[in-house]
Amino acid sequence: MEPEGHPEDERFLVELGRKTIKVSLGLVDEIAFFGDTVISTGSALLHPTTVRWLDVLRTMRQAGADAFPIVALISFLMGAIIAFMSSIQLKQFGAQIYVADLVAIAIVRELSPIMTAILVAGRSGSAFAAEIGSMRVNEELDALVTMGFDPIRFLVVPRVLAMIVVLPLLTVYADLFGIFGGLTVGTVGLDLTVASYLAESRKVLSIFPVLTSFAKTIVFALLVASVGCQRGFRVHGGADAVGSAATSSVVTSIFLIIVTDSMFAVAQQYLKQ
Repeated sequence: MEPEGHPEDERFLVELGRKTIKVSLGLVDEIAFFGDTVISTGSALLHPTTVRWLDVLRTMRQAGADAFPIVALISFLMGAIIAFMSSIQLKQFGAQIYVADLVAIAIVRELSPIMTAILVAGRSGSAFAAEIGSMRVNEELDALVTMGFDPIRFLVVPRVLAMIVVLPLLTVYADLFGIFGGLTVGTVGLDLTVASYLAESRKVLSIFPVLTSFAKTIVFALLVASVGCQRGFRVHGGADAVGSAATSSVVTSIFLIIVTDSMFAVAQQYLKQ
């Protein structure tokens, strides 16, 4: 006599197992693709004549120059909001000069790198997934392989190199506009002078957080470019699959950016000790 089962429990366990296997295989695939991307990029840098530099410049314009207005606006508003919110508390103690410290530390150490990377992931990472996904749907990737081209070398490396150049530059601009936003609130609303505000900001910023921020942006650039391209390569189906790949690239990139930023925060604490 067979024991009585619980169909709903069994279905739940089967579905849980399927999801777990799917997520595990996807994670292995992403790690393998990221490794291939890093190796191909390193090899391309050792043989610069093999790099498609025109594609690098085109991607730099699309991901960098075209993103500059929105990055500048968001950074300016972030700096102004932090200054305004912190001034409400600090003004009660006559310590409004420390608004400059708070804005500089928050913008340079954390908000500027992470917000710039998220904006670029939303604009360019999804575009990479859509472009390469459309090539997959139209069988252009198969044609590249048939003609003897390496798709990663041909399509991914130019985008990765462009992002490695563009994201740190955009982050520097975001730092400047964020501090300018705090400066605007400090001089207009708190009666601080421009000289005193900038002197306080310069005093609190050491070389260590600036270098850490720079290192973070390079890792973020690798993540955003490789995730966007990987999602495009894995498209199967039609236009709906391309849209899903673009959405998935943004979600995954944001998740990885936040996880990586947390790891950097922990590492910073150990390095300071």
